[in-house]
Amino acid sequence: MNFINPGNIHRVLYLIFNLLFLTEIKKYSILVIVPIFIFNRIIAVIYKKSRQRERLLELLQSTGRHPAADWLYDKLKPEFPHLSMGTVYRNLSILEKQGLIKKIDFGSTYDRFEAKITPHYHFICEVCGAIKDLEIPMEYRLEKKVEETTHMTVHNHRIEFFGICDACMAKRDSIPGQT
Repeated sequence: MNFINPGNIHRVLYLIFNLLFLTEIKKYSILVIVPIFIFNRIIAVIYKKSRQRERLLELLQSTGRHPAADWLYDKLKPEFPHLSMGTVYRNLSILEKQGLIKKIDFGSTYDRFEAKITPHYHFICEVCGAIKDLEIPMEYRLEKKVEETTHMTVHNHRIEFFGICDACMAKRDSIPGQT
């Protein structure tokens, strides 16, 4: 098995921490979380190790961006001359199934991807389209409030904040007559 080796043990510990964190915060039954956790780990073991997939994950982990597949393709193409967009999409799909990355669907033409898999909010710049992670606590009380007022079961929530990022604000402020 390639999954549990010294190079991946930090991922296993990270996933266990997330399992415990989600169990405490969401008050999920351990009987529900553990099978999902085990299923994700089985999926992780099924796929043969791939250098392209490893580099794709490394690239996602090393960037603060939330890139689309074409950006990842452009960055990896010099290293892998025979790389195709299909291979990039297949490997992104595998990494997502393994729980190592998240696909972010903002309803735009291209899906974006990120290696930060812990729950968090995003800020989307309306000028340049940049997506930034927000380091603010998740408001799990919203889920409880929705459940109490609608009598529906909430599994998770997603909130995006839209506005103008600091870089675009600085550019706008540096142009005379712009405010």
